[in-house]
Amino acid sequence: MSPRDPFGTESLRAATLQAWLASPTRLREDAATEADLVRGGYRDRVWTELAQNAADAAQRADRPGALTVWLDRDLASDDQGGRERIHVANTGAPLDRSGVEALCALRASGKTGGVGRFGVGFTAVLAVADLVEVRSSTGSVRFSAEETARALAEAGLTLPREGTPTLRLAWPAPEPPAEGDTEVVLWLRPDVGGRELLDALRRQTADLLLELPALQRISVGDAMVERISAAGPEGLVEHRIGGRRWFEHAGPGARWLVPIEHDRVRPVGHDVLRAPTASDEELSLPAVLIADVPMQPDRRRVLPGAPLGGLARSYPDLLAALPRSDRVVLVPQAGFARGEVDGLLREAVFAALRTTPWLPAADGPDLAGDAAVLVPGLTDELAELLADVLPGLAAPEVSATAHATVLAQVGVRVFGPARLTEELAAVERSPQWWGRLYDALEPLVVDAVAAEELAALPVPLSDGRTVTGPRTALLGVDLPAQTPPLPWLRLVHPAAAHPLLARLGAATATAADLVEDPAIRAATDDLEHDFAGDDPVEDAAGRLADAVLALVAAAGSGYRAPEWLGALLLPDTTGELRAADELLLPGAPLAEVLADDAPFAAAAQAAVDRYGRDALRAVGVGWGFTVLRAELPTGPDHDLADEEQWWEGLTHEPETVVAVRDLDLVDDARWARALDLLAADPQIREALADRDGYTCWWLRRHALLQGVPLGLHRSDGGAFAGLLDLLDHPAASALTAVVAGDRVDSPALAQLLVDRLADPDRTPAPAVVADTHRRLAAAVDAGALDPLEVTPPERVRALDAAVAEPETALVLDLPWFGEVVPADRLVLGDLATASALAELLDLPLASNALVVEVISHGRTSTWDREPGAVLAAVQLGRELPSGTVVVHDRLVVRVRRDEAGAPATEHEIGWWVEPDGVTHCTPGWVRPRSGR
Repeated sequence: MSPRDPFGTESLRAATLQAWLASPTRLREDAATEADLVRGGYRDRVWTELAQNAADAAQRADRPGALTVWLDRDLASDDQGGRERIHVANTGAPLDRSGVEALCALRASGKTGGVGRFGVGFTAVLAVADLVEVRSSTGSVRFSAEETARALAEAGLTLPREGTPTLRLAWPAPEPPAEGDTEVVLWLRPDVGGRELLDALRRQTADLLLELPALQRISVGDAMVERISAAGPEGLVEHRIGGRRWFEHAGPGARWLVPIEHDRVRPVGHDVLRAPTASDEELSLPAVLIADVPMQPDRRRVLPGAPLGGLARSYPDLLAALPRSDRVVLVPQAGFARGEVDGLLREAVFAALRTTPWLPAADGPDLAGDAAVLVPGLTDELAELLADVLPGLAAPEVSATAHATVLAQVGVRVFGPARLTEELAAVERSPQWWGRLYDALEPLVVDAVAAEELAALPVPLSDGRTVTGPRTALLGVDLPAQTPPLPWLRLVHPAAAHPLLARLGAATATAADLVEDPAIRAATDDLEHDFAGDDPVEDAAGRLADAVLALVAAAGSGYRAPEWLGALLLPDTTGELRAADELLLPGAPLAEVLADDAPFAAAAQAAVDRYGRDALRAVGVGWGFTVLRAELPTGPDHDLADEEQWWEGLTHEPETVVAVRDLDLVDDARWARALDLLAADPQIREALADRDGYTCWWLRRHALLQGVPLGLHRSDGGAFAGLLDLLDHPAASALTAVVAGDRVDSPALAQLLVDRLADPDRTPAPAVVADTHRRLAAAVDAGALDPLEVTPPERVRALDAAVAEPETALVLDLPWFGEVVPADRLVLGDLATASALAELLDLPLASNALVVEVISHGRTSTWDREPGAVLAAVQLGRELPSGTVVVHDRLVVRVRRDEAGAPATEHEIGWWVEPDGVTHCTPGWVRPRSGR
């Protein structure tokens, strides 16, 4: 070796040429091998191989490596304008003899470490250049296709058809590196564009800086890209390259990297195995894998049988070091592998994730996949509740529903609503805990399927029991927080009540609904039937009363409990249990009006203090009168006094019965005060306004005021003025329906009216007398009054309002008899019901008692021939009668009673109608009407 040839290239050339001369086959093999490497194994890898050489040099020098690349033209070349040259300079260990020998030997490498120090990968430069110089601070060498061809010719060797083995022969070069410790200069072939080649390098810069840790920066032209590395979270290394961030975790034989965008991990999704630079082994792993793995000589494929499983052992550590919410995105997605290597690595990663802790737990250290439980949609609130119920519960950050499928691949058990329900079946917790659980579960119930899967969810009841499934429970609405236990009902404990239970099938019930539940009625009936005064029943009655009255109070002040709840047993002042509707509140005004033998007792003051007056009144404990309301009644079965008699008098069955109870228990002498109570109670107003209803019916007949039934009084402006006395009571305006109305509806009223008509001290007006007679007759005619129930009067009231003797009085039944019967003997009502009135008063009809004969003479005519008749008809607005009419200047009739020897009298009258219908009248046409 000499200073001009420091690496002994001359001897190396001589040895190679001698070998080729000894074996021309070897020449062809070397040419073919180099051509194959250029066209196949190392195609498009020029920058990868040159960067590997630079990284190896930096590693050997134990200092950060730098790669600088620029483009210029060789103006001294024979090409017009000069050939394009690319300069690739790097820092690090300079070229040595072993390096040169490696460059000249296709099957040998001088490296003792690193990834490629002038090994066969350097062949890649021939893909773009046919003249290459390697300039170093220790010397420079040149490889030239042209010079190699000339050397072969000078040696008498034929250039192989496979091509020129350019890198087998090296010549010393005089130029030192222009920059760095070593510079590779590539004279580009005319078909290779330098700018395009640099653009390709720029695209690879970030990957090369990631793959080759010994290389710290790469400069291409005027642009420099540098890798800045620093300690990251949880033992990770953070890399920043050209505005991008990466987290790296290094494990045995493998480096795992993930890109970071906007402070979140972004899965890679599609990449290749890097060993350490990119190979052709496609991967579907979410992270970049840079591995120390045996590769084929061209470093494109893994050697068959190469051990890959160990590379995945550190993968869970990468995930465990990342933020909790970013870990699941790095679990490989389900799908087909992109090749054998990808399949082996995926299985290894899955196995590692199953057995190595990495998945954040809801409470405690990280979990391995096989030890974890995932509840899709888990929230922080639900996790807090389930952490000690489900061992191995994964944290909410990794429990999105979308993660369930991917996590199941690594052994995580997925608990949907149905499985979660099974796990909760044996859990014992407080109602408050269950209430919080329902609140936390509600967001998970997104459809009918989820609701059905939660159908067997445990539900705590107010009495301490727990039942399976909301569908068997009652969900109270607006119940008090301290509702006593209700063992008769499956009532959800107030602390556990939640709208979710209603969505899952629980029936909702207000306090009023619960009070009216058949189970409460059954419990009330059982106590009523079993009551014998023993302590167990008293205790049971107390518990039932506590529960029911708490619900009644919650139902609101306007709530009225059902009638049957009056059987609820409560203590009286002596401590004896009595039905609620047999008790009165202390100071109840009703007590002031009841008869002394009324079956009521005072409620114990302790019960009033415990439950409150409103609640006790709602279940029937008396204060004032109690109102019964029954919809669609079927008969007189409401336990009302004289109810059957009232029912029989109805013309049709009522749709609703509204009645005041216990009217028969009022002391007869206390009705004035009782009427005060009735009129003042708003709940009774409806009953007091219904004249045909039970209450008014009963009061008219039985309630006494000054010893007279209310039904025998009249209201101001009502019928029977001068006959019935006005109701003298402060509440008279509210009691108009309980006094006599416009019809006679009872024998007592009929008798009183008949008697009052006969009383000479009464002075009714003639119109009142006639109207009263009409109403009495109408009642008889309609069948509402039996004449036999009324005693005929000793006197009757005539039309002139005077009292007449029955022997002389007649009931007017035909209008023309009013012309011949004096007003002081004529009893007038309605002509249509005259017979009924005559029967009631035991009087004769005028047409039966009198014989009348026309004794004057007149001219016979017809109505339509008499102008006066026509005029009178028009004036009166009546139709003109038809038939015969006899017109008298003076119409005189003879009248006598239809009795033997009765005297006769003559009367001059205005008109008369014969039994045969012939009308007699005077020219004045006083009453131009037809006969009967």
